[in-house]
Amino acid sequence: MEQVKIGIIGGSGLYQMPELTDIKEENIETPFGKPSDAFIIGTLEGERVAFLPRHGRGHKLTPTELPFRANIYAMKLLGVDYILSVSAVGSLQEKYVPTDFVIPDQFFDRTRARVEESTFFGGGIVGHITFAHPVCEELGDILEASCKTVENLKVHRGGTYLCMEGPAFSTKAESNVYRSWGMDVIGMTNLQEAKLAREAEIAYATLALVTDYDCWHEGHDDVSVEMVIEYLNKNVRNAQLVLKEAVKRVTAKQTPNQFAGATKNAIFTQPENWNQETAKKLEAIIGKYRR
Repeated sequence: MEQVKIGIIGGSGLYQMPELTDIKEENIETPFGKPSDAFIIGTLEGERVAFLPRHGRGHKLTPTELPFRANIYAMKLLGVDYILSVSAVGSLQEKYVPTDFVIPDQFFDRTRARVEESTFFGGGIVGHITFAHPVCEELGDILEASCKTVENLKVHRGGTYLCMEGPAFSTKAESNVYRSWGMDVIGMTNLQEAKLAREAEIAYATLALVTDYDCWHEGHDDVSVEMVIEYLNKNVRNAQLVLKEAVKRVTAKQTPNQFAGATKNAIFTQPENWNQETAKKLEAIIGKYRR
């Protein structure tokens, strides 16, 4: 299996860029099943990168159906140290205008049906990862700097991404409550990715593409798929340009992945008490701590 340093999760349109060359597909099996789709591995800015269509090509998986553990574990098997996640979000504040980009630094969980898909631990090995700061600040810096190289692109740094269950959009009452809580953007996928990436010791950051004002805003009380797709399509090329620049900057950075040892002190179960079947499943993540 080819090893790559940078992984990108997002829509299939992201990897359909002229700058990506020497492309191949990689189907990966994990102890947690198959990822959302085959990985698209190609060369971007001289670096081999792995793209994963989050919902599968053709957008066939709902947020609740996403195999989050398989997706992140497959990244680990590929040798990925850095994940750049790109996703559409709704704006919960007036200042985030459709077509703006947001780089959130916090998450708030409103999912209900993803307990199993939110952690690699359990089954005889208990781990409690530190998650006060859920994204990599250094990757956030890189994404912000990369956004500023794209003409006429407005980027906002910081803010809280509220992760809802879906697949339905919010009710107006829910949207107004989230606003009163001080939430900034709303989506359906990135929290589980961030948690699992931390457990897998992979640096993670989100590039959120604002497509609508959710339903709280006058004139946006009936958010439609057509509206989301329209604004998302307007942002695809800008997102490609940001990723192109970000890959160059990640490749050039001198400091190592700061989360490389994040799981070491999170494991409460002593190695001699590990369930061996679970330990085998988690070998790519915790195998080095067995010794």
